[in-house]
Amino acid sequence: MAVPRPPRYARQVTKSGWSIREGGQYPVGPARIEVDSVELVPFASMTAADIRRSGEKDRESLRQRAAHAGPITDDTLLYRVEFHLVQSQAR
Repeated sequence: MAVPRPPRYARQVTKSGWSIREGGQYPVGPARIEVDSVELVPFASMTAADIRRSGEKDRESLRQRAAHAGPITDDTLLYRVEFHLVQSQAR
């Protein structure tokens, strides 16, 4: 099974606290990303642009994906992580 490439720029939302930091570089499949920012924000603050950049089609799809660590309400605090691609291996 092929691992999909991460986009050149993306935003990820998660409820669990990853061990990541701004400026850190991390392997993702055959690529490497660098974290631009990490913010703790309420789910209700997700904008249409945030949802689009996350790759989800709507707010409820994003809520379901982010709920891997438990239910998400509008007041649930999530880590919003912005990152960009720094290295990709040729296929």
